Amino acid sequence: MVKKPDVLAIIPARGGSKGIPRKNIRNFSGYPLIAWSIAAAKKSQSVTRVIVSTDDEEIAAVAREWGAETPFLRPAEFAQDKTTDLPVFVHALEWLKQHENYRPDVVIQLRPTSPIRPSTCVDQAVEILLRNADANSVRGVVPAGQNPHKMWRLNPNPENPMRNLLDVPGIEEPYNAPRQILPDVYWQTGHIDAIRPDVILAGSMSGKNIYPLLIDPKYTVDLDNLNDWVRAEWLVKYGGLEMATPAAPKRPMPKNVRLLALDFDGVVTDNRVWVDQDGRESVAANRSDSLIMSKIKEAGIGVVIISSETNPVVTARAKKMRVDVIQGVGIHDKRAVLAQAIAERGMDPREVVFIGNDINDIPCFSLAGWAVAVADAMPEVLREADHITTLRGGHGAVREICDLLLGSRQDI
Repeated sequence: MVKKPDVLAIIPARGGSKGIPRKNIRNFSGYPLIAWSIAAAKKSQSVTRVIVSTDDEEIAAVAREWGAETPFLRPAEFAQDKTTDLPVFVHALEWLKQHENYRPDVVIQLRPTSPIRPSTCVDQAVEILLRNADANSVRGVVPAGQNPHKMWRLNPNPENPMRNLLDVPGIEEPYNAPRQILPDVYWQTGHIDAIRPDVILAGSMSGKNIYPLLIDPKYTVDLDNLNDWVRAEWLVKYGGLEMATPAAPKRPMPKNVRLLALDFDGVVTDNRVWVDQDGRESVAANRSDSLIMSKIKEAGIGVVIISSETNPVVTARAKKMRVDVIQGVGIHDKRAVLAQAIAERGMDPREVVFIGNDINDIPCFSLAGWAVAVADAMPEVLREADHITTLRGGHGAVREICDLLLGSRQDI
């Protein structure tokens, strides 16, 4: 039998980030940023071990929570602003050899700042490295967004002419040439590096023979500042990319939905409350959520609001929407209440859709056949949901899901 190669994924994550403080454990699209790189390694078929190299106890704790090992804390001298990758990886390999007699066949580098990865890129990089005996490393690259043949060097004296950055044999003036006849060029990304350990221990993070792994440029993300962060989270949510994520597999919307169960505060309402001098409370809801209910019922889908809120505004809004309501101070276990409501209606839980926004809704997610979080739900809720609305709670999120349900009925 051929021994499976020992493939070690190392995720470098120091604690002293300046551009985005604590970025390695900052919430990125519902999960700590570092969890995305850990997930890419753990969901790979080829990686046999995942280690996070960090100087920070809190980062180490989060890394362990998401399934990585932290057998050591990186020495402070290898966690400075200008520390390069090489001493970090040499330290990790030498520590593992000295303390565990562990010597991997392949080392993978997964940078936390490039969290959006094709789900197969880790295994593809390993396969390319092992297939080519002369390969020192494999590096992820994308087509360059800017062509360097049209770039310039300035003279130290700006009064003098500038000169083009690169010459092209056979093309006298590449900076005036059409892009189509210029050589293709590629930009290295932080998605993936697969490296032979002896190359690292010899003093290089790549060696001379670097093979490419071509990655779709749609996945290109490098989180240097908060503007990058916002754009990257948008890409996760709306980019339609097949990517390695920390999330559990998302379930599709059931084909035959018979019950729509709604939390009240933050789903039917926008989660705000107005209180007058006499203690009377008012909330804000969206008319479009109630206008659609007649069509939902015509489609054979029941609707129930489940709320632990005791204020009569819940009942008043449910009456206006003409839907069932279960509320009261005794509702501490929403999952049990939802289970009873399903049983009383003689339904299969897989035929139920539940919409929530806060952590007390999460137990209902695993019971229902499809778990939906409104766009402004708590991060923990977004993390567990099968689907996230584009609209916020109390701003048409319920109507958005109703339209999806009705649309699916028309498609059948």
